[in-house]
Amino acid sequence: MRDTESSVSPVVEAWATYRTTSATEWTARRLMRAKGDSRVSVVLPAHNEETTVGAIVSTIREHLMDRVALVDEVIVVDSRSTDRTAQVARAAGAEVVGQDEMTRGLPRLTGKGDALWAGLAAAEGDVVAFIDADLREFRPHFVTGLLGPLLTDPSVEFVKGFYHRPLVGATSVEADGGGRVTELMARPLLNLFWPELAGFVQPLAGEYAGRRDVLERVPFVSGYGVETAMLIDLLGLVGLDALAQVDLGERKHRHQDTAALGRMSAQIMLTAWSRLQQRGWASPDTAPVALLTQFRRGGSDALPNLEREIVVSDVSVEERPPLAELRHRLPRRRVAA
Repeated sequence: MRDTESSVSPVVEAWATYRTTSATEWTARRLMRAKGDSRVSVVLPAHNEETTVGAIVSTIREHLMDRVALVDEVIVVDSRSTDRTAQVARAAGAEVVGQDEMTRGLPRLTGKGDALWAGLAAAEGDVVAFIDADLREFRPHFVTGLLGPLLTDPSVEFVKGFYHRPLVGATSVEADGGGRVTELMARPLLNLFWPELAGFVQPLAGEYAGRRDVLERVPFVSGYGVETAMLIDLLGLVGLDALAQVDLGERKHRHQDTAALGRMSAQIMLTAWSRLQQRGWASPDTAPVALLTQFRRGGSDALPNLEREIVVSDVSVEERPPLAELRHRLPRRRVAA
């Protein structure tokens, strides 16, 4: 009979033991003492997040800028919002920059990754933390947890957050039901081709921080593949030991529907394919089809034998080159949205 028992890789086990910490280990005042002359920026990419962005900015300003001067600037990147995201963020005390203003003169790209790149270009900190703008019940430890390893250990270059993600349904709450794309697609993909990254609890988490000089040396994928590409590229650039993760407790945010998660998964797969090509593991002459066919029940264009509409989405991804290569072409001053 085949032995089906297996164990975690010794490399992954050692890394997870050594490089995993909890946000509860650092207080803002302790980090102030460790900060020294370093400057810290917090960047929030935001597209139509008027209901949550204000509370996040206010919390950061009150606890980490006014009470303790740990954070030097909080920047909200308005990613072509059609609601009052920019006004709410500015009223709460953030510096608001427009995604298109920060990338003026460069090809127009869409998606979260491009907003993150614009935020990095706008930020002035030596350490830059990225926080998603759709978080509910946000607490300052989301920032201090990410900053802890970077401000106290010079060998750490990048920190990824992880947390419990409850999935709130119509009649029940699944305690760890969030992160469906991670469990069904991203984790198996990374384990298969980049097993060194298997120790990351949530490789797609939107909360992470890094040293500016490192972040400026990696490209940013324009769409939802940005977190996947960043981990893979940083692994190659600085090595596994320079990467860390921190437990941030519980994260509450809005959830996307299954069709949207499918489009997200497709972009992550295309991103992984590009990295496989760079390593010579996939044919450089093969271009995957970047059109995703999905089905939607009912609708005016439903086909009679299917009783569904066919919906085709362009899930292609593009990349901003490393910021260090293009900084000379960017606006000298940040322009508010």
